[in-house]
Amino acid sequence: MKQMQKATRIDLFSLATPQMRAFHLSWLAFFVCFFAWFALAPLMPVIKTEFGLSKDQIANINIAAVAITILTRLIIGPLCDKFGPRRTYTALLALGALPVIGIALVKSYAGFLFLRLLIGAIGASFVITQYHTSVMFAPNVVGTANAASAGWGNAGGGVTQSLMPLVLAAVLSLGVEQTMGWRLSMLVPGALMLVVAVLYWRYGQDCPQGDYKALRAQGVEIESGKKGGWAVFKAAAANYRVWLLFITYGCCFGIELFVHNVAASYYVDKFSLSLKAAGFAAGSFGLLALFARALGGIISDRFARVKGLDARTLLLFVLMLGEGIGLLWFSSTTTAAMAVTAMIAFGLCTHMACGATYALVPFIDRKSLGGVAGIVGAGGNAGAVAAGFLMKGVGDVQHTFAILGIFVTAASLCAIAVRFSLEHKSREDALYRQALAERDGEPMSVGVRAEEVATA
Repeated sequence: MKQMQKATRIDLFSLATPQMRAFHLSWLAFFVCFFAWFALAPLMPVIKTEFGLSKDQIANINIAAVAITILTRLIIGPLCDKFGPRRTYTALLALGALPVIGIALVKSYAGFLFLRLLIGAIGASFVITQYHTSVMFAPNVVGTANAASAGWGNAGGGVTQSLMPLVLAAVLSLGVEQTMGWRLSMLVPGALMLVVAVLYWRYGQDCPQGDYKALRAQGVEIESGKKGGWAVFKAAAANYRVWLLFITYGCCFGIELFVHNVAASYYVDKFSLSLKAAGFAAGSFGLLALFARALGGIISDRFARVKGLDARTLLLFVLMLGEGIGLLWFSSTTTAAMAVTAMIAFGLCTHMACGATYALVPFIDRKSLGGVAGIVGAGGNAGAVAAGFLMKGVGDVQHTFAILGIFVTAASLCAIAVRFSLEHKSREDALYRQALAERDGEPMSVGVRAEEVATA
């Protein structure tokens, strides 16, 4: 059986190959999951009034939104190795739509908290997206593919901040009362998840060679070289580099999640903005993901062409340092305009650091990719939960941002602590050069180079 090769180019406007279908399906699935995951955040000022929520209860809801994702991300990576990303993503989308739609029926704080916790499980979608693009794309473009797919998916968090208040306004314009309006609005993200679940099952493929289940039945070895599950997780957990990236990802993606949860309410409470204005201000942070995360991956790929894996770790360090300094600036702002400016500045570094992290993940341990992707991804949510508890303890959002700035600045040192042996770097460099040779041997009209994705 002749095995299909990993894609060495990103043919952005094509769905002709399984690699590009996986690319577009994975970012689309992540987009709708992220949209649904944070659809409630911009509606919280309305929900807070209906249920009479205290600051403590709101903090609990924000923590619940990201807490369960730690567990599901740890589990979902090995499940991808075992069952394949196609089956895993389809199941997550279909099952995850149930609490998104079901939260429209809650009548109490306890019920709302429980379903908000369940909705957080769909945050594991990120790991599947990164896993799927990692097995589909060659070393010369995998950083770009991972960062672009995750970035465009993350943009769902920005779109939901701006769009859900408009959806609510449209529902209210039909004469529906506000207490019913936010409930009906949640049917939109739930329905989108079900539609994408059908698309993923119908048009997705596990890897360039085909379906994991069929390949294993034929005796074909897939990249992980294992049957997935616990063995993959144990191998990944034994690698110290995984835990350093767990920390760094907690300080970039964790901050991103925290901002998505508190930004809209922060602008309303601190600067007395309207719900719509606060939604647009908060949404500007999330919309950076449309290009910033991809930019982090593209730069990582280009630096690696010259300096190898060490350049990828150095880039991550610089971006995290910029994020930490930007957070300190944001925490000291006194006007809405300056706050938005500072948020965009540190947000740019935050999103690019996320992209640079997962431009590095595929090179940590190819034989345990699912475990590595899952553990590092869980770090993002662990960071968000830690930030939530910090805010609950401090009691002030602005002060919390200042403390987080200090933490992120210190954690940036973990990035440059990720080191590789000469043997590891030589092996990865050989694979990288092989991918470049394969790419250059193809007609130039087939697709776009990795660096061209930024302007496509």
